[in-house]
Amino acid sequence: MLRFFNTLSRQQEEFHPLEEGKVRMYICGPTVWNFAHIGNFRTFVFGDILRRYLKFKGYDVTHVFNLTDIDDRIINEAAARNISIDEFTAPFIQYFWEDFDALGNERPEVTPRATHHIQEMIDIIAKLLENGHAYESDGSIYYRITAFPDYGKLSRIKFEGNITGGSERIDTDKYEKEDARDFALWKLVGENEEPGWDAPFGRGRPGWHIECSAMSMKYLGETFDIHAGGQDLQFPHHENEIAQSEGSTGKLFSKYWIHSEFLKIDDVTMSKSKGNFFTFRDLREQGYSALAIRYLLLSVPTRKQLNFTFEGLQGAESTVERLRNFRQLVAEGGNPNGSEGAPSPVEAAVCTALERFEAAMDDDFNTAAALAAIHDLVREINTTLAGSGLKNEDRDAVLDAIVKFDSVLGIFGAEDSTSLDAEIELLVEERQEARRNRDFARSDELRDLLSEKGIVLEDTKDGVRWKKK
Repeated sequence: MLRFFNTLSRQQEEFHPLEEGKVRMYICGPTVWNFAHIGNFRTFVFGDILRRYLKFKGYDVTHVFNLTDIDDRIINEAAARNISIDEFTAPFIQYFWEDFDALGNERPEVTPRATHHIQEMIDIIAKLLENGHAYESDGSIYYRITAFPDYGKLSRIKFEGNITGGSERIDTDKYEKEDARDFALWKLVGENEEPGWDAPFGRGRPGWHIECSAMSMKYLGETFDIHAGGQDLQFPHHENEIAQSEGSTGKLFSKYWIHSEFLKIDDVTMSKSKGNFFTFRDLREQGYSALAIRYLLLSVPTRKQLNFTFEGLQGAESTVERLRNFRQLVAEGGNPNGSEGAPSPVEAAVCTALERFEAAMDDDFNTAAALAAIHDLVREINTTLAGSGLKNEDRDAVLDAIVKFDSVLGIFGAEDSTSLDAEIELLVEERQEARRNRDFARSDELRDLLSEKGIVLEDTKDGVRWKKK
């Protein structure tokens, strides 16, 4: 049974979706004003694993993942360049999806943009004005926190003596923790100012928090199963989402809340504001593979902080290379002469590994323990390969287990083709012929040419092995 820590209840709970067999979940995506850094991608990779594991457990998943394409930073940057916000955000949206895909993430079912859902935001604000949860001041609309007695139930921050009335507010999109006060739902925009949208309560633009309420409820309903995001969003963003969503509907907003912990660099939280961050592209330019970056990001369970080091990333690079080589060796290791029908220790090892893997993931998505189950199986099978080899059915069982592991974690990478194309085959054969003729200069030249085409050759006692870079 899947159990995980629910931030709302502050305890580990068994997961029971609102509708049997179906899961509706929302994960806060990026604000597309710059490249996402790997601290952001730690949360997004976890979201991908959450999605994949729910599917592994047999659920039909509807995953909504938003793009925030309107906030103060975007407006200021677009204005400084004298371009529209759409022109400013378009390349960063493209770059984000390129990085997202390169890291092996599955695309969510729905990826809404905030600027495409202004009317839904206006509708929620109108309800909040009507029922007294919001009020107008100087043309802008604010949420009245005192009208929502449950405010703070997610973050458990104590607000006694700290919550004030409408005279003290924060108008910006970015807040500090101590600003537990009325917050902006709709910000006044002058007739000639851009960007702005017309609403019954005046021309303006939305505050940050209302965007996620509008997009999540449009696609998932007023109450849905899981809301997830980074720990930094717990307060005030998620707290405010709850207040305005439940204030408008009178219903529970999300049944379960999951928050991923920070990624640190040299034990300091990675963030753009601190300037101590790496983007995915920074690491790729330094020669690290997307697979290694993904492995490192998921190697520590999501509710534990991860300290990024280049030593750790290099270790992840070596690990994913070993995993890829292991899969290839297993695929080539069938033995048709193995004794059929005899009890198979390999079959037992595979069953144990799969059981341990699922038990680990059922225990609050413990990816570290899940990886341990995989690596223990790899060691056992390598011992068998070095000895009597694998029976064909054992080989197939191991390959099937790898497919199951990878359907959740995505750490083995794409499978190599079973045959090279005609051009590569000719080059490999030509190199072999050069070696037989002791023409080592030509042999080295052909090896380099194959390397340029992304093929690595390995000379072993059993002949030449190849793999893609």
